[in-house]
Amino acid sequence: MKTALLAALATLTAAYVFVWARSVRRRDGRGPAGEPARPGGRHLLIGFVTNFFDTLGIGSFATTTSLFRLLKAVPDELIPGTLNVGHTPPAVVQAFIYIAIVSVAMPTLASMIAAAVAGAWLGAGVVSRWSRPRIQRGMGFALLVAASLMLMTPLGLVPLGGEALGLSGLRLGVAVLVNFVLGALMTLGIGLYAPCMILVSLLGMDPKVAFPIMMGSCAFLMPVGSVRFIGEGRYALPAAIGLAVGGVPAVLLAAYVVRALPLGAVRWLVIVVVVYTAVALLRSAARERRLASPPPPAAAGVHRT
Repeated sequence: MKTALLAALATLTAAYVFVWARSVRRRDGRGPAGEPARPGGRHLLIGFVTNFFDTLGIGSFATTTSLFRLLKAVPDELIPGTLNVGHTPPAVVQAFIYIAIVSVAMPTLASMIAAAVAGAWLGAGVVSRWSRPRIQRGMGFALLVAASLMLMTPLGLVPLGGEALGLSGLRLGVAVLVNFVLGALMTLGIGLYAPCMILVSLLGMDPKVAFPIMMGSCAFLMPVGSVRFIGEGRYALPAAIGLAVGGVPAVLLAAYVVRALPLGAVRWLVIVVVVYTAVALLRSAARERRLASPPPPAAAGVHRT
C-alpha cells in the first residue's frame, strides 16, 4: 500500500507541474500579473531557509509569510497562493523521504491525507476569491493561532504521545475530521505541521509518526490547492519558483546531512517574528478598511457653500 501511495503522489505531482507549466506558457513565460518568471536571490534564499527548518519540524508557512512581509517580496493578497504553489515541490520531496523511512499504519495515513486534500480543495476555492483586507485579517489571525501552537512545545504543554503507529474507531474519526479542517486552513497560510504533531500526540500515537502524516498530508493537499490558485492567478510567480528551486536542496540537506539541530532558540525566534507579522497584518487590514470606508455624513443643519 505504501508503494501505491507514493505512486499516487508522483502522479499528482506530475499533474500539478503540467498545470503550472501550461499556465506559465500561456502567458509567454510570465506570471499572472505579467511579471518575469526568473526568481531573485531573496526568493531563492527564503525558499532554502524556510524549507531547511521545515524539514526539521519548524514549519515553513509562518516563517515564509514573515520574510515575505519583512522584505516586501510579495503583496499580501498573493501570499497564500504563493505559499501553496511554491512550497509544493519541497513538500513532495519531504513526503517521499519520510513516508519511505518511518513506519506508520497505512489506513491511518491514507485516511488523514484524503481528509486534508478535501479540506484544501474547499479552502482554496474560497480564499482565492478573497479581497486583500480579508486575506490580511485571515492571515493575521491564522498566524496568531500558529504562534500559540508553536508555543505549546517549548512550554511543555504538548503530551509526549504514545507508541501507537495507527488509529481506529472514534480516534481515527477525530483525526480525519481535524485533518480536514487543517487542510482547509493550509490555503489561508496556517501551516499544518504544528497542529498535526499536537493532534498525533493527543491521540496517543508515536510522535515520529507525525512526520509522514503531516508531510504526506501537505504533499497531497498542496498540489490540489495550488491548482485553484494557479487558475485564479492569485500568486506571485518569481517568488513561487524561488521557494521551489531553493527549497528542494534544503530538504535534502536537512534530511540526509544535518538530520537534527538544537532548535529551541530558533523556535522562540520564529514565535516572536510570527506574532509581530500577525499584528502588522491585522493593523494593515484595519488601516485599509478605514481608508475604504465612506466619510460620515455631515451633521444635520450644517450646509457647505
